[in-house]
Amino acid sequence: MEEKRALYAEDEILTLEFDDGASFECGIMGVFELDGKEYIALDALDDSNDVYLYEYVPTDDDFELLDIPEEDFDRVSAEFDRLMDEPV
Repeated sequence: MEEKRALYAEDEILTLEFDDGASFECGIMGVFELDGKEYIALDALDDSNDVYLYEYVPTDDDFELLDIPEEDFDRVSAEFDRLMDEPV
């Protein structure tokens, strides 16, 4: 976990909190746009290789994360994969 955490600055780490009380830290991999909406990719800072995708909505003070509707998820996931495959 510490190795992955070292990849991110302190302001690039956020804690996801779920309705069931579970929470864990994620590093912000980046925000990307698709079809006029913004999405965020979050890297779980545990021993897994999990990446979480959410719709990203900036607000006046901060931002809000929204679940991606099931019918859009495959398209958003494919765009994330395409971006990850691009050379840096």
